[in-house]
Amino acid sequence: GRDLYSANGQILKTTVFIYTLKARNAMHIGSSSGRARSFSLLPHLTPSSSPSSQRHQGHSASPGNIVTITHHKSPAAARRSKNQYPGQLLEVKEVMSQAEGQQKNLVHSIDSLPTKGPLSCLDQDLLLLKATSAATLSCLGECLNILQQTQSHNSQAPPQSHASHRNHGVPVWTVPKSPSDETLKNGGLTPLQSDEPSPALRKRNLSHGAEVSVIFPSIPSEEVTDTEDNEEEDLGVLDDQRSVILHLLSQLKLGMDLTRVVLPTFILEKRSLLEMYANFMAHPDMFLSITAGATAEDRIVRFVEYYLTAFHEGRKGAVAKKPYNPVLGETFHCSWEVPRDKVKPLVRSNPGPTREPGRGSNNSQQGNDSPEGSYRVRFVAEQVSHHPPVSGFYCECRERQMCVNAHVWTKSKFMGMSVGVSMVGEGVLCLLEHDEEYIFTLPCAYARSILTVPWVELGGKVSINCIKSGYSATVTFHTKPFYGGKVHRVTAEVKHNLTNTIVCKAQGEWNGTLEFTYSSGETKVIDTSKLPVTRKKLRPVERQGRMESRRLWQHVTKSLKEGNMDLATEHKHRLEESQRVEERKRIADNKPWKPKYFTKEGEGWIYNSPLWKST
Repeated sequence: GRDLYSANGQILKTTVFIYTLKARNAMHIGSSSGRARSFSLLPHLTPSSSPSSQRHQGHSASPGNIVTITHHKSPAAARRSKNQYPGQLLEVKEVMSQAEGQQKNLVHSIDSLPTKGPLSCLDQDLLLLKATSAATLSCLGECLNILQQTQSHNSQAPPQSHASHRNHGVPVWTVPKSPSDETLKNGGLTPLQSDEPSPALRKRNLSHGAEVSVIFPSIPSEEVTDTEDNEEEDLGVLDDQRSVILHLLSQLKLGMDLTRVVLPTFILEKRSLLEMYANFMAHPDMFLSITAGATAEDRIVRFVEYYLTAFHEGRKGAVAKKPYNPVLGETFHCSWEVPRDKVKPLVRSNPGPTREPGRGSNNSQQGNDSPEGSYRVRFVAEQVSHHPPVSGFYCECRERQMCVNAHVWTKSKFMGMSVGVSMVGEGVLCLLEHDEEYIFTLPCAYARSILTVPWVELGGKVSINCIKSGYSATVTFHTKPFYGGKVHRVTAEVKHNLTNTIVCKAQGEWNGTLEFTYSSGETKVIDTSKLPVTRKKLRPVERQGRMESRRLWQHVTKSLKEGNMDLATEHKHRLEESQRVEERKRIADNKPWKPKYFTKEGEGWIYNSPLWKST
């Protein structure tokens, strides 16, 4: 009874402080609304970082912008805090500190309750209270930080001229933009960087040394059309599953890295992360059409079209399920057969006389392993590192003289009522016929509403750059604001860097309709839900190697399909334990792991036998 009264008392105190803080925030915002409107940076913030969207951590915060709540500060830190929060903000900060202390006492009181009985530390309402109170304080901390930055900017920055706002929200085609070589952040986390040039830019200067003998291992004649349909059912979270999730959430802290956290089996998707990367190639006809562009402008526009349409099939539905974490050395191989008559030049609704794309001279070429009248696109992926978890994948079409090489480090973080995953790294598309390289990054992914009906959204700004042609593209995946707004919204623009001319804009939903508008006034609409999907081809499980994804995870997948979560968990545990045994053996023998298909170059990973080495 005493613990119950104590917990209720802490709940009441926390609620009072939170409402007090909200009132003070509202008072401050009201008194400075005139200044806030003129703050030149705020109109340009993405929805994921705007003050309104940051009222709810589960829908807005990006991994790089999480405020860590601390409780014991040194005198020097306290003095710095006073200087950072002048005037009314200092009062708000003091109330915030008191609320943080009360929330800490509340968590301690709940954790001190027995594990069984009428009121236990595993009570669903108390676990939910712990998670939501922490998320609420984090959001209020974000608001306080924004107010402090706004006040600091208004006290230092000179007044902005009206000209600086003239083009905001207006479809002007030629406007000053940021420098083309500016590093674009990927959802708050920058791609892997090094002082050396990009591996793709150094590919022709690589020391070849010994001849590389590892090539695509799959035999085309053994591959069959994939019949698997991994569409996940939208069943929501069952009551017993919610209890497990709540118990897990109570053990986590905001911003905590989830890489080594064992997650419950029922949230797993029935495919490996490596296969998910392969599914981004579900429209290989659009991929092959990139190199057919007659001009550099046409080619980057086609790349942007392909890029924006790749995510809806790669994500395979809006239900937030987690693909299997690939084990070290795991691989996935597949290919696609693309009829030549499907690889067509860019078609627009109102074709202009100056835009008549042509076909590359290599269209008539035919590879040895391609069937009559078809191109073959081949794909290989490998888990090249376990700590940190890095995947490398490579895709090529020899007949079209084009390939893409990428490495992705998946970083997942706990964000209160959601989970954020940053895909750190970069990919390079090589069009050998044109001697062009397109360097691109990937967006972040967020699993929202993890206690009710989990769903996925993408967020963050990504870039596509071609140094040779001078064209670049910026793609922004907008996260949904807490109040209003659309889900899955995406915008993009393609520009010529030398002239600062925007040649193409796109807007819409990445899993719905996309509208492209060109500087000439031409338009094009693509409905991603109606695009034909080309089924991948791969060897049957019984013909696959021991470390290939589907064979490796076949027992887990079978158990998940049958709804036997206990058996799936057992198979998953056996697989992971065998990997730990092998890792301990490598450490004991002092034998570092060596990937089979990829080699580390600088901060990236390069496929051992890329197309550019054989041409």
